Amino acid sequence: MSSPENLTQTDQKVVKYRAERIIGKGTFGIVYKAKVIENNEIVAIKKVLQDPRYKNRELSIMKKLDHINVIKLRNFFFTYDDTSDKKYLNLVLDFIPDTVSRLNKRYRKRKQQMPLIWAKLFIYQLCRAQAYIHSMNICHRDIKPQNLLVDLDTGILKLCDFGSAKVLVKGKVNISYICSRYYRAPELIFGLTEYTTDIDLWSIGCILAELLLGRPIFPGESGLGQLVEIIKVLGTPTKEQINDMNPEYTKFDFPDVQPKELETIFPENTPKEALDLVSRFLVYSPSERIRPLEACAHPFFDELRDPNSKLPNGNTLPPLFDFSTEEIKNVPQSILEKLIPSKLQKNFILDSGNFDQKQTISNQSKKNKKRKKNLDD
Repeated sequence: MSSPENLTQTDQKVVKYRAERIIGKGTFGIVYKAKVIENNEIVAIKKVLQDPRYKNRELSIMKKLDHINVIKLRNFFFTYDDTSDKKYLNLVLDFIPDTVSRLNKRYRKRKQQMPLIWAKLFIYQLCRAQAYIHSMNICHRDIKPQNLLVDLDTGILKLCDFGSAKVLVKGKVNISYICSRYYRAPELIFGLTEYTTDIDLWSIGCILAELLLGRPIFPGESGLGQLVEIIKVLGTPTKEQINDMNPEYTKFDFPDVQPKELETIFPENTPKEALDLVSRFLVYSPSERIRPLEACAHPFFDELRDPNSKLPNGNTLPPLFDFSTEEIKNVPQSILEKLIPSKLQKNFILDSGNFDQKQTISNQSKKNKKRKKNLDD
């Protein structure tokens, strides 16, 4: 198998890359650290075999995405194996040096807890990314610490690997054997095929719990074992909850297991706000899980709204409140008032029950400008 070819062409633009080393490997393919020959810029190139038996949605989905907390597609091209007719898609992406998974392992190896500010930053930005892709009905379907890229100098997180992502359509069947086991929502374990983007929200709760614990909260060794681990913590689901996950299983009798108090599972110094947020993500009934931007407004993240907060290295926090009008158009006013720091709310105006950024208003018609003035008055 050859590494990504030096000469590529996309949209009439010729760019040369030099693959330097492999930085990731999996069933999806290979990720290379590469260099743009023209300017020595470092990028990542994900090389994926185009299997004619399976539909690859990754390229079409990534073309749609443009958000600070989602990995950016810079370019793409196709190559062919030197010795066969195998076709490969090569995605040229921003190079981000670390992952939440590797960082968590480093703290665990040193027998240290990850600083809480990191957990807050990572989960907050993950929620923003989820809110953004879910607004387009895109379900990631493989949220896990390995797919959360982080730059520790800036604190910026980017969600990556859209190889399992899919635009969900109501009423259409999807495969239930999806998502890495430790982060797999219970409705998937129950075999539900008409699931929603709520499966990603369960995964967020699992990652938050893992950052607080230093290890996975549900370390199942099989699909059934995963369900057993979940029941050990959350207790036996009620008939109503089973119906919400998959109505076909409501007639099954499950052993009666009482839920554990989260305080008994997590370290003693875990803030009660953190435990509350975990409990609002890890809910059996998919529709009852906390929404991503509602989660961003949760008191657990209040430290991020403090202008004096810093990264562990002393640097200022990354952009966290640069919401576009599209991002927040359907968010209730009560949530927005908690989400956006009071000192920044002057940069937004109240418009039809939602905040709109003032800078976007300047591009509107004179009629809208007049309406803005009346609202400000």
